[in-house]
Parts: sequence; structure tokens; C-alpha cells
Amino acid sequence: MSDVSRRRFLKLGACVVGGACATDALPSLAQAAEGDDITTLRTTLPYPRVQLASIGQLTIGREQLTTYPDQASPVVLVKLGRPAINGVGPERDIVAFSRRCSHMGGTLNFRQGTGTLHCPLHYAMFDAQKGGLLVIGQATDNLPQLELEVDAAGNVFAVGISGLLYGRQANILPNSGTV
Repeated sequence: MSDVSRRRFLKLGACVVGGACATDALPSLAQAAEGDDITTLRTTLPYPRVQLASIGQLTIGREQLTTYPDQASPVVLVKLGRPAINGVGPERDIVAFSRRCSHMGGTLNFRQGTGTLHCPLHYAMFDAQKGGLLVIGQATDNLPQLELEVDAAGNVFAVGISGLLYGRQANILPNSGTV
């Protein structure tokens, strides 16, 4: 019989497993040291470019409801009347967010007086001017914000999303496998 105790055997096993993991990581560390991009650390998904509205159609404080990047993802587009984080347009006051609360997916309602989006389920409140920042409530994440562009004709386009849409493990469209 061997003199190796159970404790010593487990310690040796942990060292072997740790060494194997470190050996596997060495090529990635060398690549990072050389300045090359490591594609697993950053993922850019090919979102569709979709026209949501034109600046002339938007009224200050009035929400426009639509979907993006697919029909199962409701969003709200609003012209706030004051500059906002990631806002577009001449006054940088046009923003768009997911209408699903990041807590439990409740459908959010925009309140013009406060410039906030409210969840009817647990009363979470998100500030549209501050990039969908959670103001109060049980949610732990800010709202996903649409990345918008405005062309020379004043058309507002959605071109991407910052943040994870509620109920998804990734912002990937179920049928196409692209977004």
C-alpha cells in the first residue's frame, strides 16, 4: 500500500489540473502580449440597419413604439427635448431603448414629465436622458439602449444595441443566427 494520504493525493491532483489550465492559457497570454486582438474577449454582432423614423415625425416627449432588431423585441424611440447620453439629432436628444424591463421583462411606459421609463410590475424606473440608467427598483441592469444614426435627410436608423435584451443569453436572432 502507498503512503500517499487522501489529502496529499487531492493536492497533487489540483496542481496537475492547475498546471494543465495554465499551459492551455499560455498561447493566449503570449498573443495578448504581442498586441494582437483576442477575438473571444470582444464580440461585435452584425445588427441590421433599420429606419425607425424621421426627425420631422418626432414630437418632444411623445414616444414612438417599434421593434428592433426583430419583431420579438419591442423598443421605444423618443425625442426628449434636452441632450441625452448617446442621443442623436441636431439637439442630441433622440434616444431609443428596449421596452422590456431588465428585471422581469415587464413592458415599460415612458413618462414625459420625468423623462423616465417605468415598469408596472415592480415599479422600476429608468432615466432616458442618462442612457437608461436605473433610478430605482429591483432591476440590477440599466436598459439596453439602441445605437442610432441620423442621415443627411434626417432619417433615424437603428444600427445596434448596447446591453443584453431581456430574456436572451445573447442578442442573436433565433432564425437567422446573425444578430
